[in-house]
Amino acid sequence: MRAVKTLVSSIAIACAFFGTAPSFASAAQCSGTIRVLAQPRDGLTLLEQYKGEFSKLSGGASFQIDYLNENDRRAKTKADASTIGKYNVYYIDEANVALFASSGWVVPLLDYYPKEYDYADFDPGRQKIATYDGKVWFAPVTGGGDLMIYRKDLLDAAGIQPPKTLDEYIAAVKKLNQPDKGIYGTALRGQRGSGANVWRWMPFFKGFGGQWFDGKTPTFDSDAAVKATQTYLELFKYSAPGSQTGSWDEAVGAFTSGQVAILIESTPLVGMALDKKSSQVADKIGYLPPPTPLTGGGYGHGLAIGTKANKDEASKQCAGLFIAWATSKENEERRLDAGQFSELNRTSIMTSKKFADTYGPALGQALADTGKVTAVNFWQSPQWPDLGDRWGIILEELITGTRTDIKGGLDELNDFAKDLVARSQ
Repeated sequence: MRAVKTLVSSIAIACAFFGTAPSFASAAQCSGTIRVLAQPRDGLTLLEQYKGEFSKLSGGASFQIDYLNENDRRAKTKADASTIGKYNVYYIDEANVALFASSGWVVPLLDYYPKEYDYADFDPGRQKIATYDGKVWFAPVTGGGDLMIYRKDLLDAAGIQPPKTLDEYIAAVKKLNQPDKGIYGTALRGQRGSGANVWRWMPFFKGFGGQWFDGKTPTFDSDAAVKATQTYLELFKYSAPGSQTGSWDEAVGAFTSGQVAILIESTPLVGMALDKKSSQVADKIGYLPPPTPLTGGGYGHGLAIGTKANKDEASKQCAGLFIAWATSKENEERRLDAGQFSELNRTSIMTSKKFADTYGPALGQALADTGKVTAVNFWQSPQWPDLGDRWGIILEELITGTRTDIKGGLDELNDFAKDLVARSQ
């Protein structure tokens, strides 16, 4: 497929595309094909129905999206962006935004994202994840923080108010745990991995005041890290079967099947609990932000402008226009109409009457509230996956009982981090 070809036009023609004068210095009329490398998302597939709309908007351009599963997508985007650069737009995420930005494989998005597409409308937590070293690098297509969802019927029967603090949450989980009735207080993630057990552990770590580094010195052997790990392991006594070696799939599955009283998980996964086709408890759930002092585990996936394939300013502007259109309010509303809850990213959509009519007013308010406490819990560094995955192995061993010394495990992680930092210098 041809690389995107561009023809720089006058400012007057550009204004016809964008409806107002563009915010960047030189505008571009686009032709040819914008190539996108992504992983499968219903919201991106939906765009295929509106190719004619984008062609008219851009002055004749089309787009082609190539899809790979998450691991293959990460490997191929890294290989392509660092070498020949066939793709104009890359799908990147919180795990690799630091690598792509610091390596110069993508360009700062807002330099080429037309102002009238209102980037500030995106959920604040997702904006934080897309920002590295003070600059925005992608426009979200999915993401979120953490939301606490709970079985209203079970809490009402036990006379328990929805917990707003961690102490209240722990007390509720213990009281609601009834294994003899097939009901468990909560469901966590035990499977090793920076995006699995470590992801659910990090809100405790950050909530207790933990920091990954003091300058370049690792600080994982802090009291906060020990307390976070002790608390996480304690809660596993009341976690649904299978979660000790499971990830989000097992945790959410246990909740939707009616086995779990309270679940704290990433906001897009709430859509599964609301889906009456797959959830047995869709009509019985309530929502709140994570209990204080837990921070919401912010994550985000989105579209970024590649450096190598877009060799001139005009090409970058065309890629920016595609990204702005693909993530626009109009396309978000189409995703809302299509029931694609996990791919809603804009505040204006999640607080709209249509959203409230579809999902109820309580969920919109809970999402707005949780966005305020969503944080970047992970270490924003190209080396984060190595560090997170190493802790994931140690943490899994602590969860399953093959390792018992929490402080020793954290000391081991500290030594691993020192070596990791030394090798990068």
